Amino acid sequence: MADTPPDRLSNNPNSPHFDEAALRRGVGIRFNGAERTNVEEYCVSEGWVRLSMGKALDRRGNPLTMKMNGTVEPYFRDDTPDA
Repeated sequence: MADTPPDRLSNNPNSPHFDEAALRRGVGIRFNGAERTNVEEYCVSEGWVRLSMGKALDRRGNPLTMKMNGTVEPYFRDDTPDA
């Protein structure tokens, strides 16, 4: 695995952008300079994050999300990749 997180990542297993190896390694997100812990999906090249809105769920049981535009800076929380 590369030392940089993927350009686009989702924590929903049904998404085509789901990457279990990257999520297991731990990806942190800085959005507009602030550390965010409620990010459901992000895209660096397009400059957006999808944030969960509390504990609210939609009718299919997925968290309600809000898309916000800005500067996205993903990073791996640990320094060593899994072998």
